[in-house]
Amino acid sequence: MLNQAESYFLPNSALFFCVENNFIAELCASMAWGNMMSYFSLPNFRAIFQGRVRQAGTQTHTIKSHGAKIARDHLHDWLILLLLVVIEVILFVMHPFYRFVGKDMMTDLKYPLKGNTVPVWTVPLYAVLLPVAVFLLVYIRRKDVYDLHHSILGLLFSVLITAVITDAIKNALGWPRPDFFWRCFPDGKELFDRWGNVICHGKGSDVKEGHKSFPSGHTSWSFAGLGFLSLYLSGKIKAFDRKGHVAKLCIVFLPLLAASLVAISRVDDYWHHWEDVFAGGLLGLIVAAFCYSQFFPPPYNDDGWGPYAYFQALEESRANTNAGQSMNALVVSQQGRQNGDDLAPLEELESGRM
Repeated sequence: MLNQAESYFLPNSALFFCVENNFIAELCASMAWGNMMSYFSLPNFRAIFQGRVRQAGTQTHTIKSHGAKIARDHLHDWLILLLLVVIEVILFVMHPFYRFVGKDMMTDLKYPLKGNTVPVWTVPLYAVLLPVAVFLLVYIRRKDVYDLHHSILGLLFSVLITAVITDAIKNALGWPRPDFFWRCFPDGKELFDRWGNVICHGKGSDVKEGHKSFPSGHTSWSFAGLGFLSLYLSGKIKAFDRKGHVAKLCIVFLPLLAASLVAISRVDDYWHHWEDVFAGGLLGLIVAAFCYSQFFPPPYNDDGWGPYAYFQALEESRANTNAGQSMNALVVSQQGRQNGDDLAPLEELESGRM
């Protein structure tokens, strides 16, 4: 006899035949297990996990066919990006506000001066280049230059806007780092003026960096870049398609976990207070969400797997196709009427009316 699991994978007609004919039940069970194994095959499981919906009538938009047009349409965006780069360089070289640091404040600023667990030069690698590599892999698979261009543009805007806001606040606030004491007094000998403010005799660059605690630049950059990547991946794999594939969330949370570990390292290295990394992470995530929403639907949307521009291009293509078909039909109709008019005298002649 068939059990419930075996009967599930048989068509209704075959199931009735197997139930009514017990002598071939064993053969039907073998058929059911074959169908069940094909259902759980690797390609089918991959489709279930990814949750991709095959779109009817989709088209490819490559760099060669549409790249130049997209670049022209977004030329002003790239010019604004260059402006943001210039502003960021200016903010980085500027001296921050040297906030008053009294003797009583030094109690919380005597943490040891350490190096960076995550060096500064690695931040663009994992916050910018790593997401771009993912975008390129998706482009190789889907051949959608709209997705490639808008994801890179949105990522760069996310990181640069975050960087400008972060460094502007750093310079304006001038909050001391947890290791400020050893930056200011590397020999441990304290010196204050008559108002009780510090008179630093440490290295100038160390003292300058010592006044850039709030917010954390490592953290804001990390959450701006990896947060954007997390939103991008959640849309591509349809993480919120309401089908209950919780394993997809592991892919979504992985970039955020990496950004969180970078934030924790800044506290462990005594370069930042916990408030600095919390504000930096919040800032990066908010900017990433705003920049992502400029180019892509929300990840929980049915169209969250592609950029707005892709669907607009599809609509334009379908409209042009329909217009072309209507025009062809009109031309054929006119030609038919003309041919009918030409044949009318012949028909009348044959009928004896002429």
